Amino acid sequence: MAAYVLRLRIALLIGGLRGGTEHATRVIVGLILLAGAAAAVCIGLLTMTDASTDAVLAVTVLGGSAVTLGFLLAPLIGGATDPLDPRRFGPLGLSRGRLATVLAFAAFLSIPTLTLTAVAVCASIVWRAHGAPWFAGALGVILGVATCVLAAKVSMAVTSLFLRDRRSRELSGLFVLVVLVVLVPIGVFLASLRWTTGVPTQLAEAVSTLAMTPLGAAWAYPISVAQAPPGAIVPLAIAVATLVGLSLVWAWAVRRLLTTTERPATVRERGGLGWFAVAPGTPGGAIAARSLMYWLHDRRYLVNLLIIPVAAAIIVIPLLLAGIPLALVALIPVPFAALFLGWLPHNDLAYDSTAIWMHLASGVRGFSDRLGRLVPVLLIGIPLLAVAIPVAVLFHGRWAMLPAMAGVSICLFLSALGLSSVSSVVAPYAVSRPGESPFQQPQRTGAGGVVAQALVMVGAAVVSAPVLWWSWLALQGEIEFATRALWAGVAIGVTVLIVGIAVGALVFERRGSSVMEFAETT
Repeated sequence: MAAYVLRLRIALLIGGLRGGTEHATRVIVGLILLAGAAAAVCIGLLTMTDASTDAVLAVTVLGGSAVTLGFLLAPLIGGATDPLDPRRFGPLGLSRGRLATVLAFAAFLSIPTLTLTAVAVCASIVWRAHGAPWFAGALGVILGVATCVLAAKVSMAVTSLFLRDRRSRELSGLFVLVVLVVLVPIGVFLASLRWTTGVPTQLAEAVSTLAMTPLGAAWAYPISVAQAPPGAIVPLAIAVATLVGLSLVWAWAVRRLLTTTERPATVRERGGLGWFAVAPGTPGGAIAARSLMYWLHDRRYLVNLLIIPVAAAIIVIPLLLAGIPLALVALIPVPFAALFLGWLPHNDLAYDSTAIWMHLASGVRGFSDRLGRLVPVLLIGIPLLAVAIPVAVLFHGRWAMLPAMAGVSICLFLSALGLSSVSSVVAPYAVSRPGESPFQQPQRTGAGGVVAQALVMVGAAVVSAPVLWWSWLALQGEIEFATRALWAGVAIGVTVLIVGIAVGALVFERRGSSVMEFAETT
């Protein structure tokens, strides 16, 4: 049976290239990108043979913990389907324990697992160069890879049992955003550190904590043997206990899958709902889903997003040509982009055109309308700023400015969102209708549109003035003001956002007839 399952697994891997030229091209391109990423990681690891042992421990534990967490969460959020689902072997009447063991071993024959194994072998070479015995490195690779494989198998089993009807590509997209928000800033920070000079104290404490958890114990064990053999017993025990626990859960999952009926798939029924299948079944959730569809497919919204990089270039290029140092110029585009991101929905209601009647006729509360329309901007803005802020600080060269940079960006972004929530319902102005060219703007008889745009931007800058001032002081060397700028930025931004949503909701409910009249006459 084991040989049959292994041959079946290999056939499934080869069969992934079938399905037409377009499908095969996508698969091949994906494999090439994955191989390139794995090669880059391996090269980066092998260059650490001259780094300190603490630095190697930090990189392997942090990276290994992130990979293990990814194997655990990706099937749950992304809706991955197990190609060797135990239910497919149910009619054969096989022993449950034997089937669970064979399927677990067959799972090692997968592209992600083989890629992880290659990276882990490179890590073992680095461990060996820092004094770890060969058996400790081999055991660390086996424990780490096996933990990832079993975590993925358990997650796919749980998904098949309980979460089948919540799978969608929209949830996969949200998972990608979470990865961007969490991993990219960490990767930028780690890449900027000078590992030859040691590991920062705060980072070393985080690594020590992760090394005592199921996520990082297996990856910490080899270096722990090199540093202090008696102290390596604890991470080894945790890693083995984790593997045993996952094995027991997997055995239980196989038994449950073989003794329960598969839940009917509802992909076809929910496939056309898109974001409506993901969003909560509330008025605010429905508005958020509809707004997300507009932002992702309406050319008028997409053109507005293009304003951000263009505006950043317009600001940066003249400053560089004027001779201002790159370290200072690097801090300017991100707050400016945060301001523009918060400014984008300042006329969001006008883009609905006559479709706004659905909100008014159904009696939607103003709070649901105002909050739902901000969801797309938040989903776009938060990952973008999470990536851009550490990159900007990296070019600046002083990580002490990170709190101040984050405070300014958060304050400008949230404040502009709050003011936009009021502006879009108090002073909407005519825009191109749905289906028209986004560059074809209608003639306007007054200056209301210009005033509304200016008030949102100027207002956000005014309420952010204290944060900007404290950030300037931090930039001048009084670095203690950086933390004050961070917390003040968060407090001011959240306050303005809440007040803006509340005021906008009140105005929306009281000006329903005026809003509908505007939609009919523009």
